[in-house]
Amino acid sequence: MRSVTESIRIAAPPERVYDLVADVAGMGRFSPEATGAVGAPGRASVGDRFWGTNRHGPWFWVTRCRITAADRGRVFAFDVDLGPLPISAWEYRIEPDGDGCLVTETWVDRREGLRGRAMRVGGALIIPGPRDEHNRQTMRATLEALRGAAEAG
Repeated sequence: MRSVTESIRIAAPPERVYDLVADVAGMGRFSPEATGAVGAPGRASVGDRFWGTNRHGPWFWVTRCRITAADRGRVFAFDVDLGPLPISAWEYRIEPDGDGCLVTETWVDRREGLRGRAMRVGGALIIPGPRDEHNRQTMRATLEALRGAAEAG
């Protein structure tokens, strides 16, 4: 499986950073692609589901997401599906680091087999070029915006 990982140091308590990333309905404040979520739980727990909303240029799409890790101040993760098909997994790992924390965002491509290849081809119509590099750029932008919000308090 393909994956991309990016990290950033944030001068804020791990719990504050976690609360920002676990608020999936508000993710549009940070991400250039994820615009938010519908049906998101107030306090995220493993197994909770929500609809993730996304936009790239004129394209808009919705995915079904399931929270796979929710440990406040440490890790928040969820799987993304399009209908019955697995798409990706996202994780935010938060580690204390001096007076702040190190935040690591990871994307894992879960599209496998013939259906996965067909989905990658279809996805290339929306996001041309290597998805890995696209996600790396959006992850960097997301983490920078997250740092700004977390450090502002």
